[in-house]
Amino acid sequence: MLLFLDVDGPLLPFGAADRAYPVYHRDPEPDSDPAGHPLLHRVDPALGRRLLSLNCELVWATTWMDDANAGLAPWLGLPPLPVVEWPDEDEPPDLLHWKTRPLVAWAAGRPFVWIDDELTEADRAWVAVHHPRPALLHRVDHRYGLTDADFTTVREWLDRARC
Repeated sequence: MLLFLDVDGPLLPFGAADRAYPVYHRDPEPDSDPAGHPLLHRVDPALGRRLLSLNCELVWATTWMDDANAGLAPWLGLPPLPVVEWPDEDEPPDLLHWKTRPLVAWAAGRPFVWIDDELTEADRAWVAVHHPRPALLHRVDHRYGLTDADFTTVREWLDRARC
């Protein structure tokens, strides 16, 4: 089972009205430079363990590209993950998120979870028609990032999909 993971929003919350985000530290600090990204300390390092516990093949689906492996994966205690390479497209925007078609192509018929903060019903409907296997497109509130409720939703879906 694949789990496509966006960074900005799901792991790195932003845009809350009060802008009071927790600051996290790791002891000892991993071999990454938290100063390399000014908001890395906003990412809860415990999310890495929680993501690994889902027993999925984790895949970066983010504009961070390989930078996610360079700075974020060590911070989260994750091994280097595969990275979706985005095609250069000059097509006019439509109702679909620009990641939808490439992620379905990358999945190559395998079941998947996609965690992102920009998903819409148009994406869900398109995937339902164009992807032959189960897929959960789970939208995370970018102001708070992944929450316990998000993990519960994903875990319950995975349990049903694996039956």
